[in-house]
Amino acid sequence: MDRLFIFDTTLRDGEQVPGCQLNTVEKIEVAKALENLGVDIIEAGFPVSSPGDFNSVVEISKTVTWPIICALTRAVEKDIEVAAEALQYAKKKRIHTGIGTSEYHIRYKFNSNQEEILERSVAAVKYAKKFVEDVEFYCEDAGRTENEYLARVVEAVIKAGATVVNIPDTTGYCLPWEYGEKIKYLMEHVDGIHKAILSTHCHNDLGMATANTISGIINGARQAEVTVNGIGERAGNTALEEIAMILKCHKKLNIETQINTKKIYSTSRLVSNLMNMPVQPNKAIVGRNAFAHSSGIHQDGVLKNRENYEIMNPEDVGIDHNSIVLTARSGRAALKHRLNTLGVELADKKLDAVYEEFLKLADRKKDINDDDLLMLAGKERSERERIKLDYLQVTSGVGVKPVASIGLIIGSEKFEAASAGNGPVDAAIKALKKIINREMTLQEFTIQAINKGSDDVGKVHMQVEHEGVVYYGFGANTDIVAASVEAYIDAINKFVE
Repeated sequence: MDRLFIFDTTLRDGEQVPGCQLNTVEKIEVAKALENLGVDIIEAGFPVSSPGDFNSVVEISKTVTWPIICALTRAVEKDIEVAAEALQYAKKKRIHTGIGTSEYHIRYKFNSNQEEILERSVAAVKYAKKFVEDVEFYCEDAGRTENEYLARVVEAVIKAGATVVNIPDTTGYCLPWEYGEKIKYLMEHVDGIHKAILSTHCHNDLGMATANTISGIINGARQAEVTVNGIGERAGNTALEEIAMILKCHKKLNIETQINTKKIYSTSRLVSNLMNMPVQPNKAIVGRNAFAHSSGIHQDGVLKNRENYEIMNPEDVGIDHNSIVLTARSGRAALKHRLNTLGVELADKKLDAVYEEFLKLADRKKDINDDDLLMLAGKERSERERIKLDYLQVTSGVGVKPVASIGLIIGSEKFEAASAGNGPVDAAIKALKKIINREMTLQEFTIQAINKGSDDVGKVHMQVEHEGVVYYGFGANTDIVAASVEAYIDAINKFVE
């Protein structure tokens, strides 16, 4: 299979989103995650732009082991010198220099002409080659650059020593077939094109970044410049996760990356959290609803065979399972599946009656939670719980190490334990584990948003793994620590005898 190199610019182009700036420590954390994800090149910053960017490139260069570390410059000698200095500790280093080549940029940005821009391009590459062997040249606004002139620039910079030539659709203007034809034209008309790699760098102003990137790859580009979650200036860049999974799903393209797709979701969440930039629910691959099914027909099909409505296995991107979301459009199969997950099995007649009540409730209530289902099924939780919470006392505060004391009733016996922790919930669960001496791993811990006031009931959903099986637990209480303990106990009750 052909190899596609993944060039991640989350820390440079992605960080140009207003309000999403990271400090050096956070950038290092993202860089390490990108290394673990399997990206080939990390564009760590634009060193001449600020002391912070310079320092970030320096520290990332010290930290990251095998990916190439790239620093952006303009076709300006000072920029190139500063980039080379910032890259001094990188095991593998690349300078990414370039200039605008479209008529818009030549005439209105530089007040120049094509021949002068061509000379500046060659000079920038030759100067960068004095510092590093690996030089990438970008033809800014290549998407709106006339193909014949673009080919002249590409040929000239390759002869000057460029190892990679970036063909950006800077404004996101190209149609997929136009961008593909542009790459094909360069592959067929540039003398010495085999001496360098053509790279895509597409923006999403018209929603075509991923389509343009794939079109470019099909026509010969072998490096794709992307960002995690598709973040970037204006409407963003091509999303890393989309390119990786398109190539994984469409093996007929015979092109592969070395992305560890099972780390996609965790990397997506890390970037989202650090940059305070939520992922839209319907975002491809990593959105909350990417593997969620609410239509009754879809739910029934997925439960019978996942591939009926899913072209990807959620586990391939690091998500444990798909999500069956219960709404007024859900069918009996989805309701039965969720009740079985909660440990409730109903005969067909009883299920029919519960389903009718479920539809009435779903018409009135936007979100149907598990406590609602247990209530509809007439399954009082206290009746099925062998382990019950007797009491819980927690001490915490600023400057005070959280400590929890807990009492449990197991059968007819009472047990007590106490423990300290990193927080009140952690302390309470550690105390609980002292009594329930089983091998358990908390996989997911979700607190439902409180939106009615500070005295509202908080609902906690947990997933606890025991002996390779995941058990679900739910708790509701005005005290969120108590709700957390109740949820953990609820999960335990499903596997203890």
